[in-house]
Amino acid sequence: MFHPLRVSGIERLTDDSVAVTLAVPPDLHDTFRHRPGQHLNVRYTVDGEEVRRSYSICAPAPESPAAPALRVGIRLVDGGAFSTYALKELLVGDTVEAMPPMGRFVLEPRPGRFAAIVGGSGITPVLSMAATLLAREPDATFCLIRSDRTAASTMFLDEVADLKDRYPDRFQLVTALSREERQAGLPSGRLDGERLAGLLPALLPVAGIDGWYLCGPLGLVRAAEGALRELGVDRSRVHQEIFHVEDGPTAPAGPRIEAPAGSTLTATLGGRSGSWPVAEGESLLETVLRSRSDAPYACKGGVCGTCRAFLVSGEVRMDRNYALEPEETEAGYVLACQSRPVTEEVELDFDR
Repeated sequence: MFHPLRVSGIERLTDDSVAVTLAVPPDLHDTFRHRPGQHLNVRYTVDGEEVRRSYSICAPAPESPAAPALRVGIRLVDGGAFSTYALKELLVGDTVEAMPPMGRFVLEPRPGRFAAIVGGSGITPVLSMAATLLAREPDATFCLIRSDRTAASTMFLDEVADLKDRYPDRFQLVTALSREERQAGLPSGRLDGERLAGLLPALLPVAGIDGWYLCGPLGLVRAAEGALRELGVDRSRVHQEIFHVEDGPTAPAGPRIEAPAGSTLTATLGGRSGSWPVAEGESLLETVLRSRSDAPYACKGGVCGTCRAFLVSGEVRMDRNYALEPEETEAGYVLACQSRPVTEEVELDFDR
């Protein structure tokens, strides 16, 4: 369910990014409390067309009974309807509709050693993680390895510097700039898998890290995944969220199987169930949206995970999957925006 929230602050971070703060009415404080790493799905009408996007919350998670601080980072995307609007037209006092915080890319404060590898705007949810962890858990450390194009394009410079000043013994920062030379001893150039596999053991005890958090463009996340695998890190300790998928052909998430003619989808959403025929060529999300406009979605590209649903019965194939962890797909979850029927009857549950 979307709620109207007033824009209470807009801060320019770089030439192509802003931080937007949304005010939460007192009666929605509990609804909008977030866990460190979660995101908001926002909805707005631009040029007469409804636009939905997901933006990560950069503010630390609030401690009850404090009011939730909803500050999100937005970077301009070429051709991006909402990001263009946010950077060029959005004003303090405007209203934006948002769903309650969601997402499973989270780090709950606990003792231990944690590390993150981020690229570009991938710093946004990780900033919330690090700030919350270090403030609440004195027996935790955090190492942030970030990759950006240039110093001028680096988001949240002041906030990250503040963490370094506030927690000098528990917060470690390593920055690599892909388009600028750095001083001797600091990494420069693109962080690919080979470079990460050599760099990480020199920075920290890889085997002793309790949780790895990867966030940013697909290429960086996949490179970091491969480096950690090469270094023997258990998959259960690696968590990821992809922000951008490069254009080009995409490999299907499963083997290509022809959809049967005349499939029927039954879906449960908000405690109500319905059944509809699946039109040729459409995804299961599109089938549901024809009758249920309240179906959850944002990117429609298999990246954000908003349309996650449990496959109760039947079989589907996903065209692409950049949001679900392997254990989620093994447990029976699918992305409705990327799922197409393989059997004549398919049942999804969006409420699980």
